[in-house]
Amino acid sequence: MPNLKDIRRRIDSVQKTQQITRAMRMVAGAKLRRAQAAIESARPYAERMRTTLVEVARAQKDAAHPLLVAREQVNKVEFVLVSSDRGLCGAFNANVAKHAEPLIEERIAAGHSVSITTAGKKVRDAVRSKHGKRTADDFPQEGWVEYGQAAEIARAVSTRFEAGEVDEVVLVYSVFVSPLTQTPRDVRLLPFGGDGEAEEADGDDAALPYEIEPNPEALLKELVPRALEVEIFRALLENQAGEHAARMAAMEAATRNTEDLIDSLTLTYNRARQAAITKELVEIVSGAEAL
Repeated sequence: MPNLKDIRRRIDSVQKTQQITRAMRMVAGAKLRRAQAAIESARPYAERMRTTLVEVARAQKDAAHPLLVAREQVNKVEFVLVSSDRGLCGAFNANVAKHAEPLIEERIAAGHSVSITTAGKKVRDAVRSKHGKRTADDFPQEGWVEYGQAAEIARAVSTRFEAGEVDEVVLVYSVFVSPLTQTPRDVRLLPFGGDGEAEEADGDDAALPYEIEPNPEALLKELVPRALEVEIFRALLENQAGEHAARMAAMEAATRNTEDLIDSLTLTYNRARQAAITKELVEIVSGAEAL
């Protein structure tokens, strides 16, 4: 059994760890409130931007934008995986890599040429360990998410798509559902617009409830790249809110674990102390009887 000094040192060490986890939980909670407000504000804008784009593309089929045109045959696929740069947030980052892995393997098995762009150090490290030769760009997510980060990613993937270097781009990120739930999700980023929206566009020739000036071509030229940036920006904000929520939950669980460990160590300390006192009393009584 460890001596009293060792147990006391262990209790002090766990208490210091508890102070750290409790402080990190409070910091993550404060950041979560700000991140949650940001994503709740961005969602309506992103959804309306996509809806407007679909409406314009549906009514003006002869004014197609290069980023809206699907390839007849898909041979080259690029995955954009979003995670955080920091850990201590449970399985948050691992779930993104776990969700993306079967999608990547499925495309590889189908004979597609696969490249992977990462936005976040954690998923970058996970991808390099399995698909090091397939990695393309890396965009670290240091600090608070800014729109310029999304614009940089959008420019990179759209340039490769328009140049014919890739035929399809798939975005994988975590959706912030609640402080306790973050769900990995994959969406087709390019050609822009989901399959359901494309079918809707083919089946509805209704005129727009507004006029386009100066012309549909000019509008799509401005709207499509911006919509792509907004979609990626939303994914980064979703990831940011989910990261802070997962970290808050992980630190709360860690704090509870330290409390349980401190209680267990305190009980062990008291038992050892009681045993030491009993032993000393027995030695004193035995010595007295010997006299």
